[in-house]
Amino acid sequence: MTATTQRPPVEVPAAGPLTDRLLGWVLTVGGVLGAAAAFVLTVEKMALLKDATYVPSCSINPILSCGSVMTTDQAEVFGFANPLIGLAAFPVVATTGVALLAGIRLPRWWWLALQGGVLFGVVFVHWLFFQSVYRIGALCPYCMVVWVVMIVVFCYTTLYNLDRGHLGGGGRLRRVGGATARVHSAVPTIWLLILTALIGQAFWTYWRTLL
Repeated sequence: MTATTQRPPVEVPAAGPLTDRLLGWVLTVGGVLGAAAAFVLTVEKMALLKDATYVPSCSINPILSCGSVMTTDQAEVFGFANPLIGLAAFPVVATTGVALLAGIRLPRWWWLALQGGVLFGVVFVHWLFFQSVYRIGALCPYCMVVWVVMIVVFCYTTLYNLDRGHLGGGGRLRRVGGATARVHSAVPTIWLLILTALIGQAFWTYWRTLL
C-alpha cells in the first residue's frame, strides 16, 4: 500500500457584505449616470456659449437654474468647463465596475489610483456645493446628479478598499472598514440627508413660497 498525502483544504475567505458584485453594480451604474449628466452639461454649456440668450433645459426656476451656475467663474475652475472632468473620469469608474462584474481581479495599484480619483472628486463636488448654495445662490439639477453619484461612489469605493486592506493601516483599520461595510448603505444616506437639509435651510425663504 502506498501512503497518500492529503493536501490541506484551501481556505476561501467569506464574502463580506460589500462584495465585488455589489461594488461592481455601484460603480457601473454610478459611472454611467455621472457620464450622462456630464455629457448633458457639456452640450448645454456649448449651446450657451453659442447663444448667450439660450435657456438650458435644467433652468426650471430661480433656484433650480443651470444657466445661473454655468455663467460663473466656478463653472470653469481649471480654465475649461467642469463637466469635461466628468466626461473623462466617469467612464473609468464604469469600466472598473464592469470589470468587477466580469470577475476580473484588479491590482492594488488600480484601487489606490481609483481611491485618489474619487477622493479628489468628492472634495471637488463639496467645494462646488458650497459655491452653489452659499455664493451663487442657485442649484444645477444635473450637477446635483453628479454630486449624488460622486458621494455614493466615494463611500462604496473607500469602504471596499478598507475592507480588502488596499489602503494598508494594519488589521485595526481593516476591521473598522469591515464593520462599517456591514452598514454600507447608511453612510451615503446620512451624508446626502445632511446636504439636503443644508440646501433646505439655505433656500427656505424660497421653498416656503411654494407651500
